[in-house]
Amino acid sequence: MAPPPLITLEEHFFSTSVGSNPDTNKAYVEQFKHVPGLESKLKSLSDLRLRDMDAGKVSFQVISHGPTPGAPSPQQCLEANDELAAAVTDNKARFAGFAVLPMAHPEESAQELERCVKQHGFVGALIDNHILGKYYDGPEYRTFWQKAQDLDVAIYIHPTWPSDDMAPRYSGNFTDGASRSLSASGWGWHTDTGLHFLRLFASGLFDEMPKLKVIVGHFGEMLPFMFERICVLSRRWGDIKRDFSAVYKENLWITTSGVWGLAPMATILMNTPIEHVLYSVDYPFAKNEDGLDWIEKLEASGMVTREQLEMIAYKNAEELLGVKAPK
Repeated sequence: MAPPPLITLEEHFFSTSVGSNPDTNKAYVEQFKHVPGLESKLKSLSDLRLRDMDAGKVSFQVISHGPTPGAPSPQQCLEANDELAAAVTDNKARFAGFAVLPMAHPEESAQELERCVKQHGFVGALIDNHILGKYYDGPEYRTFWQKAQDLDVAIYIHPTWPSDDMAPRYSGNFTDGASRSLSASGWGWHTDTGLHFLRLFASGLFDEMPKLKVIVGHFGEMLPFMFERICVLSRRWGDIKRDFSAVYKENLWITTSGVWGLAPMATILMNTPIEHVLYSVDYPFAKNEDGLDWIEKLEASGMVTREQLEMIAYKNAEELLGVKAPK
C-alpha cells in the first residue's frame, strides 16, 4: 500500500545572515563533515529542497531556522523570518513557516511571534532550547508564553549547543569529535531539552496557561522513556495543580525527527496519546528517504492501524497547526 501524505515539521534552513557567519561554520563543523551537501541544502528554500522532499515523498514541510550559535538579535530574527516568509509565499502548497525568535529578549520575542503569525501566517515558532544557558521558565518569559497561548500557536523547543558553563561536562578521555557529539546530537541536546520541559512544568507554567501547545522532537527528547518515573517523583515538586501526566498528555506533542527505530515507538504508543505523535525528519541533517523507509517499516510492523499511521503521518499536524497536506 502506498504511504499516506507526509507532513514534516522539524525541517531547517539557514538565513542569509546566519549562513555567512563564521561562528555558524565553527558550531556545525561535525555536521558539515559528515552530512554530504548539508550547507547547500540548508541554504535552499526552493528547487533543491523540493527535490529532496519529493525523493522522500514529503507532501508538505513546515520550515524553521536551524539552531543559531549565541543569541540572535531582534533584527536578525526579523530578517530571517521575512526571508522565510517570501519562500513560503512562493510555494504555499508545499511550505509553511515556524518563526525564529530573539529569546534573549522575551518582550521582543512575543512581539515578533505575533508579527509572524498575523503578518506572515506562520503556524508557530521553533526556539532554541536555551540562550547562553538561560532557560524560559522564569517570570520574565511569562509574557512570551501568554502570547503563544493567546495566538493559539505551537512552540517547538529545539536543542542547541551547550553554553560555556555546560561544555566541560562533555569533555573527557576521548576525542574532540566525541566531545562535540556527546554535547550535541549524540546525547546532550536531547536530555537538556527534556529537562527544559520539566523546568517549565515545575515552574507552574501549565497551571497558569493550560492551553499552551509545546512540541519537542527526537521521539520526545527522553521524556516518554522516563514518563512513569516522572509522574511519581514530580509529586514532590511543589503545589502544582495539573499533574505531570495531564500536562504530558494535553500540552505536549512529540515528533519522530531523526530517530528511525521501532523499539522507541513501541514505548510511545503505550504512554503517549496517538493524537500527539507527529512525523518529522530533521531535514537536512537527516534524509527524507530514511524517514520514508521508517514509515513503511512502521506500517509493515502491525504496531499501528492504517488510520493511526495516517494520524502520525499528516492528520495530527493538520489538526495542530492548521496546515493541509496536498493529496
